[in-house]
Amino acid sequence: MTARAGEDLELDLVVAHRRTVAQGVVELRLRDARGEPLPRWSPGAHVDLHLGDGSRRQYSLCGDPRERGTWRIAVLREDGGRGGSRWVHEHLAAGARLRAVGPRNRFVFEPAEEYLFVGGGIGITPLLPMIDAAHREQARWQLVYGGRSRATMAFAGELADRYGDRVRLVPEDELGRLDVTSVLPEPDERTLVYCCGPAGLLTALTDHGRTRGWDGADLRVERFTAAAASGPDRAFVVELARSGRRITVGAGESVLAAIRRAGVEVASSCEQGTCGTCTTRVRTGSVEHRDTVLDEQERATSMTLCVSRAAEGALVLDL
Repeated sequence: MTARAGEDLELDLVVAHRRTVAQGVVELRLRDARGEPLPRWSPGAHVDLHLGDGSRRQYSLCGDPRERGTWRIAVLREDGGRGGSRWVHEHLAAGARLRAVGPRNRFVFEPAEEYLFVGGGIGITPLLPMIDAAHREQARWQLVYGGRSRATMAFAGELADRYGDRVRLVPEDELGRLDVTSVLPEPDERTLVYCCGPAGLLTALTDHGRTRGWDGADLRVERFTAAAASGPDRAFVVELARSGRRITVGAGESVLAAIRRAGVEVASSCEQGTCGTCTTRVRTGSVEHRDTVLDEQERATSMTLCVSRAAEGALVLDL
């Protein structure tokens, strides 16, 4: 996995501009509170924002990496979510200040002769700077972008106006649900596929991709939710290697919550297994990995405390 440069940087930001870009979606442009240039980032990166309701949420950077004066994010209001997006919509007006950590990148955009980008809903955001980079590099590319309706699809009109027939819009209320079987071409070593969106879209695309011969190296996805459990949860014990403390993790409790209950603080952000902020080294023990962010090499030595659990026995963590 590519190093995540700048991931420990903490910044004071100000909302420089806010606008509505689709039904239920606001775009925020953020600048450094002191007027300094913002850290460099690459397509696929996200930033963690500390929100005034006490939560910490990650949002994809969807502007131009060459622009050091501002960062751009777009936030979908999810009234059925955990509250972070509602707080953004209700409280982050122009001039508001907030803390940020990052940027981080676990959805790295790499050189290729040809690209297929597949976006679903707000999942379009990390793809925007990738599309711009591919276009500047004169690579062959196509975007397939699905959503409930044109009104809910952020940046859809701008993309169509700018890139013409390279952009295929699939509003569900007009054309039906995006059919992944019609999206993927035959596997080609010259082509990379990048996809971000709801779990159903990503699962359908990756499952179909396997039947077509695509592998994880060439078909790359960024998920908003963790992998499903393989069975019912059970209680288990974690040992904190540096202190020797043993903590019982309840059947309905995450390792992260159990450790915090014991008074040990661990940084986290999404708490859904999609960002990697709470990744911790495992000294001994077998892990049932439920994250969607760590690669196989990382899983051999680490786990995400927010969703992953012991597969059997106890775990000894490097804490």
